[in-house]
Amino acid sequence: MARFTLPRDLYYGKDALENLKTLTGSRAIVVSGGSSMRRGGFLDKVEAYLKEAGMEVKFFEGVEPDPSVETVMKGAAAMTEFQPDWIIAIGGGSPIDAAKAMWAFYEYPDTTFEDLCTPFNFPKLRTKAKFAAIPSTSGTATEVTAFSVITDYSKGIKYPLADFEITPDVAIVDPALVSSLPIKQVAYTGMDALTHAIEAYVSTLNSPFTDPLAIKAIEMVFDYLPASYNKDMNAREQMHYAQCLAGQAFSNALLGIVHSMAHKTGAAFSTGHIPHGCANAIYLPYVIKYNAHEPEAMRRYADIARRVGLNGTSEKAQVNALIAKIEEFNRYMNIPKTIQEFGVKEDEFLEKLDSIAENAVGDACTGSNPRSITPEQMAKLFKCTFYGTEVDF
Repeated sequence: MARFTLPRDLYYGKDALENLKTLTGSRAIVVSGGSSMRRGGFLDKVEAYLKEAGMEVKFFEGVEPDPSVETVMKGAAAMTEFQPDWIIAIGGGSPIDAAKAMWAFYEYPDTTFEDLCTPFNFPKLRTKAKFAAIPSTSGTATEVTAFSVITDYSKGIKYPLADFEITPDVAIVDPALVSSLPIKQVAYTGMDALTHAIEAYVSTLNSPFTDPLAIKAIEMVFDYLPASYNKDMNAREQMHYAQCLAGQAFSNALLGIVHSMAHKTGAAFSTGHIPHGCANAIYLPYVIKYNAHEPEAMRRYADIARRVGLNGTSEKAQVNALIAKIEEFNRYMNIPKTIQEFGVKEDEFLEKLDSIAENAVGDACTGSNPRSITPEQMAKLFKCTFYGTEVDF
């Protein structure tokens, strides 16, 4: 028996943010990231709408990119002190992911981070608060998913947390919040959305419920991402919806080893953090080549190629056309072809390769990848992504 879970309500379109004033409660804590939501006036609007709903409002601002365990615990402490019955998370994936984890510790102070790392092991939430998520980027789709990614910087590892308990109650997808995104962020988050949809479509847990969402998201990304990158506001709005469809697909079909690899390398190198969407964009063509050795994966990748109008006389040719199209997008948006080109140093990469490969195989996303992989194969695949060599195994 399988399960398909989405938020109870999803509001989208112009002025969707206004729906905050329809929420029922007495206290709301608003979790946000850097200063962009404050500068753009969105936090003021959120506060006004919540007060119109009759709520007392408290802010927890400054969640960092790739939020840490420490930030999660600080936020949970703030919630324990304020006792909100609504948690409102606004911003990119980081503040929303962080707020999801804070939620668990607020409701269950005695739980441990290690407990939450076990997939689908969260305690029953909503004993104290409900959760609303408002994304300001078009990629992570965490506003509709059962996932959160938290970083343990002491170990240099990102931990994906997974449980339908942390699927938000309300998602608000308002295109006004993405109108001023920097183009580099448009590129990275757009390729993150494409990776979500492609991995969901070929996942071993794909279903008749997730396939239409994944395919539609893929079609929309191919149609709208370049124009969104070039600051076309209609295209940017459509990308905001595309990434949300991709999120609905992967929240229920899960992901694959592109994400396993990105999770375990994002914070691993001294040369600096690899943004999640950038890592996904680099790894995706290599992983498609690896997975396509599995006949069912080959069939489904070819299906994607045909649906977006890519031609080929065989399934293999269609898959190659899909890979070429993804690489064309990366070049157009100035995304590196390899992690060496990104700036990771060879000696540090080789020194850490075996442990990174083992960690990636152990990632929660690996289990639903369409082709199995050993640590030795993962190390070979990572080498291909570092040197730009052919995946022929």
